[in-house]
Amino acid sequence: MGSRNERRHQNLVPLAALISREMRSEKVEKPTLRYGNAAQSRKGEDYFMIRTDCQRIQGNPSSTFSVFAIFDGHNGNAAAIYSKDHLLNHVLGALPRGLGRDEWLQALPRALVAGFVKTDKEFQSRGETSGTTVTFVIIDGWTVTVASVGDSRCILDTQGGAVSILTVDHRLEENVEERQRVTASGGEVGRLSIFGGAEVGPLRCWPGGLCLSRSIGDMDVGEFIVPIPYVKQVKLSSAGGRLIIASDGIWDALDSDMTAKSCRGLPAELAARQVVKEALRTRGLKDDTTCIVVDIIPPDNSPQPLPTPKKQNKLRALLFRKRSHDSANKLSKKLSAVGIVEELFEEGSAMLAERLGNDDSSSQSTTGLFICAVCQVDLAPSEGISVHAGSIFSMSSKPWQGPFLCADCRDKKDAMEGKRPSGVKVA
Repeated sequence: MGSRNERRHQNLVPLAALISREMRSEKVEKPTLRYGNAAQSRKGEDYFMIRTDCQRIQGNPSSTFSVFAIFDGHNGNAAAIYSKDHLLNHVLGALPRGLGRDEWLQALPRALVAGFVKTDKEFQSRGETSGTTVTFVIIDGWTVTVASVGDSRCILDTQGGAVSILTVDHRLEENVEERQRVTASGGEVGRLSIFGGAEVGPLRCWPGGLCLSRSIGDMDVGEFIVPIPYVKQVKLSSAGGRLIIASDGIWDALDSDMTAKSCRGLPAELAARQVVKEALRTRGLKDDTTCIVVDIIPPDNSPQPLPTPKKQNKLRALLFRKRSHDSANKLSKKLSAVGIVEELFEEGSAMLAERLGNDDSSSQSTTGLFICAVCQVDLAPSEGISVHAGSIFSMSSKPWQGPFLCADCRDKKDAMEGKRPSGVKVA
């Protein structure tokens, strides 16, 4: 262990050198962000976050990134408030120290998974039964990373006018894969039965009656309702684009194309108001309705109206297909030729072992102890349990290979995969 720890210390980079390297890597000018938000409340369970002053390296303005998020609570607002207050810190706490920008962006999807699971685990330990959807967006230069659970949504409207969804809706009614996962993990999926045996409403998970398959909180439903987010990371072209992040109060009234079209040509603040106004005009105020609009604008350029494309279907067909190993290079060339966006990462598996991957080195702390990949506590070698141990979904044939989990997080993982009944009880 000593030699491994010595190697780790040898690889540490002095802060001055790291800042110098960071500044050299920022040769391409960053875009300008313009943003606005609007909301109409019915239940008081929607919350949002806007942070434009985050820094990868404290004290280095060139390492600034921004965070935009919406938390749509249900069964009370406690889970939404807790996630708003703690999720960002948990995500940042799961990122290794001393990374350059490219390595930081590559590590971000895994850190988002760990941060979501830690937030859920901590909130459930409080004994409160509310839950929340989360759509969490990190913008660093031209790179946009989106993590989501539930049915809030983030869409991208490019300068070419093509509209793409950067999230996946985790509604049992529409998502066949999630229905299969929930039932395989021990949940029951069905509609609400009323007097006389008639079934009404959307598909729900029982016990609890939640119509979502992923959320943070919801301890009274069962831990097969998981907090593991779908994550997508894309790099925009220098033409920029517009992000529209909104709770389901918007998406139940408007589809993605209608939402983008309703506010084209408006500055971000007015665009957010217009989206909410259009949703209320279409459906009325039946739910909390929250919208954030973020314009990612080329440097020194004023926002330009987004034109309606003449060949929108062809452009949309090139965006965000699920890339196989055979077609990845071909699709990347097509996207580059069109000049719209490059997909860097996409993963939606609900299996923690798949999402945390394999790890030979970064699971060891500078003290020589191992650390839990989710809650970041120090572990003695005899305490850490590999995330792959005993998993039929393991990406590794070595159960002693990291990342490692503490006993509590291992129990959490087993419960999410249906390997044991949820041990969480309502206080």
